[in-house]
Amino acid sequence: VQLQASGGGLVQPGGSLRLSCAGSGRTSSGYTMGWFRQPPGNEREFVAAISWDGAMISYAGSVKGRFTISRDKAKNTHYLQMDRLKPEDTAVYYCAAASRRLITSSSQMRGSYDYWGQGTQVTVSS
Repeated sequence: VQLQASGGGLVQPGGSLRLSCAGSGRTSSGYTMGWFRQPPGNEREFVAAISWDGAMISYAGSVKGRFTISRDKAKNTHYLQMDRLKPEDTAVYYCAAASRRLITSSSQMRGSYDYWGQGTQVTVSS
């Protein structure tokens, strides 16, 4: 499975961006898709996750209510819609996939994921 992230850029505080993560190779309904981010000088942290059937959705507290994760099964792609962006959202964002359905707690751990895309930079600044 290969993942390709896109959609990052420079945006002003309060603005919006949508990240995409296109998957290629063998995926199935048992997969869990996630987004993590790595702020400058910090460790990679969990942002959001969704099971392939959409029954499990999980968000970090810092983004809940502002970010929305979704997936398009037909396109084998998952998305992260980011609204009301703040300067502290500045980071390199990574998409990830786990080859099994994760429960909420596991979906928030980096070690649960088997595949990672390259990062895409998101900068929130005026």
